[in-house]
Amino acid sequence: MSERWPNLRALELFVAVVDEGSVGAGARKVGIAQPNASRLVAELELSAGTALVNRSPRGSTPTATGLLFAEQSRAVLNSARQFNDWMRDAGSTEAPELKIGASMTIAEHLLPAWLTGLRRRVGPVRVDLRVLNSAQVLEEVRNGSLQVGFVETPHVPDRLNSMVVQQDELVVVVAPGHEWSGRAGGVSLEELSQTALVVREQGSGTREALQEILAGLHPVEPLQVLGSNAAVRVAVASGAGPAVLSRLALAGQLASGELVSVPLQDPQARRPLTAVWQGPRRLTGAAAELVAVAAQPNSPNPA
Repeated sequence: MSERWPNLRALELFVAVVDEGSVGAGARKVGIAQPNASRLVAELELSAGTALVNRSPRGSTPTATGLLFAEQSRAVLNSARQFNDWMRDAGSTEAPELKIGASMTIAEHLLPAWLTGLRRRVGPVRVDLRVLNSAQVLEEVRNGSLQVGFVETPHVPDRLNSMVVQQDELVVVVAPGHEWSGRAGGVSLEELSQTALVVREQGSGTREALQEILAGLHPVEPLQVLGSNAAVRVAVASGAGPAVLSRLALAGQLASGELVSVPLQDPQARRPLTAVWQGPRRLTGAAAELVAVAAQPNSPNPA
């Protein structure tokens, strides 16, 4: 008796229904007419032997089994995409394509060297790189748009596979004329939490790492919220106020004296730099090789 293989189109639809909150919205997302979508969901429930969604006038929400079904479906779909990519690459004389997402600090200061190391290991690779903040990278990996992502946030969803590849140091910086400049005793986390800072936007790994460090201290509202490391550096150099950024993003300004680092009295101002991916726990191909390069002890390291 032959095995009955899953209907990938139905699995794609079900994942869209869970993500979008209704059968109609899920059907529109994957381009299926709603009557056909309702039939496919019913067929999945029949195969599973239990209800997968709770239907109401407000939409469709997954049951407990439906949530597990959706996560397994994501893994199956991701494997199918990888198989299609392999089939395409196997019959092509072109270099394999690797779709990567990276948060800004990693993309600017680490990824170029990692990609050089990747090409040394596997030869030419066509890299499609998206530079986003950590929250956006996680979302793009989750929905299958990226094969692998690199993030700076300490908060990685359990439903994604992850591997810490390096550790990063966060540094308090001020303009040379600031009252903290040259302070031998440094600054405590309590004082930092009660100081209005120039910070990155919500969703940035740098912002989330700072919030983690100051958790429980009830920090005051930020002085300015800016969308890039460069904008934060300019604001601090102009005298706006202190900021906390990765040492990687500050190397040039600290070396030139444009910015001054202020010691933190708490030495634990560190964060993980993490590779994330969807689907099977074990990465394969160029994505696996890139993560291996990033995790090498002799890889460019901020610490």
